[in-house]
Amino acid sequence: MSAVTEERTAPKRMPALYLSHGAPPLADDPVWPGQLAAWSAGLPRPKAVLMVSAHWEEAPLAIGAVETVPLVYDFWGFPEHYYRVRYAAPGAPELAASVRKLLRAPGIPVQDVPDRGLDHGAYVPLAEMFPEAGVPVLQISLPTLDPARLMGIGRKLAPLRDEGVLIIGSGFFTHNLAALRHTGEGIPGWSVEFDDWGHRALEAADVDALLDFTHRSPAGRLAHPRTEHFAPLFVTLGAADATGELDTHRSVIDGFWMGLAKRSVQFG
Repeated sequence: MSAVTEERTAPKRMPALYLSHGAPPLADDPVWPGQLAAWSAGLPRPKAVLMVSAHWEEAPLAIGAVETVPLVYDFWGFPEHYYRVRYAAPGAPELAASVRKLLRAPGIPVQDVPDRGLDHGAYVPLAEMFPEAGVPVLQISLPTLDPARLMGIGRKLAPLRDEGVLIIGSGFFTHNLAALRHTGEGIPGWSVEFDDWGHRALEAADVDALLDFTHRSPAGRLAHPRTEHFAPLFVTLGAADATGELDTHRSVIDGFWMGLAKRSVQFG
């Protein structure tokens, strides 16, 4: 084994990521897939991936498939070939057991949904980052959209990072598809304004502002009329806050895709 391979596979604290996941046509974009691939190439090789996607809201917190991991084609109106995509990632039963142990507490139930596979918020970016589908993947649900509670979940999950687990919150930095229909060509102002505000808040590690983003950001309600696509960020923030790494933030991907901010960030 080469020294480079040893360094990439050696156990170390994994970063915590928040990424904008795009939609099934992301695979056809001339730029974005390469950005995701370059990002993963610079990461230590994870033992497993723990994915929290905007597209699975279920309470109490649910743990998805742990053996054979199917895909959930949770989108409508796309060309047929997007429904034939396959991503046969191994399951992660050991990771599921660790998640149960870390999250279960009196009055805080955790449920198993063994037939729930990876939705497009999970497999679309993973197919670009780990195209060989060789890294075990576990998806868990968003049990709430409350930012403070999600940060608390991230803090509890943080020890997994020292076991080689890559924690990924998958959403979209701005997300208002209805407003886009009335915008016309170009990038809407609300998307630009919120992206700039969010970038500066992350750079300043201003967690209080981020937690109250619907009130303290410009165009917050336009950028996120429902907050499920920003919500995974708070799991990532919690996983970084627990290890004192909020000030290690860096934006790995920025810019816009179909009018939406695709900002994606790494802590650690």
